Order: sequence, then structure tokens, then C-alpha cells
Amino acid sequence: MFRWLQNYPHFLEWAYDMTHHALVPFRRWLKPGGGVEKLLVVGEEVGKGEIFNCKMCGQCVLHSTGMTCPMNCPKNLRNGPCGGVRANGHCEVIPEMRCVWVQAWERSQKMPTYGHELHNVLPPLNRQLQGTSAWVNEFTGVAETPPPGWVPVAEIAAGSKK
Repeated sequence: MFRWLQNYPHFLEWAYDMTHHALVPFRRWLKPGGGVEKLLVVGEEVGKGEIFNCKMCGQCVLHSTGMTCPMNCPKNLRNGPCGGVRANGHCEVIPEMRCVWVQAWERSQKMPTYGHELHNVLPPLNRQLQGTSAWVNEFTGVAETPPPGWVPVAEIAAGSKK
């Protein structure tokens, strides 16, 4: 059942949109650390855990990675494959495992709404959000919070020209 869901990401894309729309009226109760978040964490652990082997990073990007969790990459790469993807599409670290990013590419091709987002560069993961609700973090803007000490490359480059 779960493999079927993974291989039909357009259905999951629709489910993502429906969940997002269903939560909009409740956004004022979606607070980090609140009771609603605790319920959502349990729901995310059960639902996303079973379907996507979710690692509960708190910054879910399933909709922009072909409904494939990039945190399943042994190297935790969030912006595409490493240079070691084998010719058969398998992982260099765990050779019997298909590369997460090969799967993300294949699945994103079946997603008319969000499939193009695979090309977006994702910010680095804020590990302080581990174990929190991605839905709460998205609605409150916390998901956009960069990790402590992170400086965008553009700012580094601009600083070197001064």
C-alpha cells in the first residue's frame, strides 16, 4: 500500500494541498510547543513515518522533492545527489538502496503542481527543529528559520568585495 502511494505522488500532492487547506482555519492555534503541535507531531510520526520513512526534521520538503524524504539519504543531502550515485541509480553508501534523489527525480515528473520545485535550492536544515511539527513550523514561518550562524553565500560573496 505505502509503495503504491510513493509511486503515485500526484495523489500525495493532492493530499498535501487538502491538508494545507484544512489546517488554514486553525492556524491561530498552530503554535510551536502547544497542545495542537503535540497532536500533529504524533500524526506526522505515524502518517509520514509509515509512508515516507519520515525523520521528523521539522522542515518537511516532501512536496518539493517528489514526495521523497531527502533525509533518508545516508549523507542527509537536501539539494540533490552526491557525486557517488552508481550507474544503476543506487546509493554509493548503501549499494542495495536506490538513491533518494533518483527516486525524487522520477516521482517529481509525475507531479504537475509541485514537480518543478525539485529545481529549487533548499536552505540548510535547522536541526533545532528536529522532532517538531512541520505543519506548525510552516504555518508560523519557523520552517524558514535558518540554522544558527548560517550566512547565505550571497552575503559572504558581497562581504569579500568590500
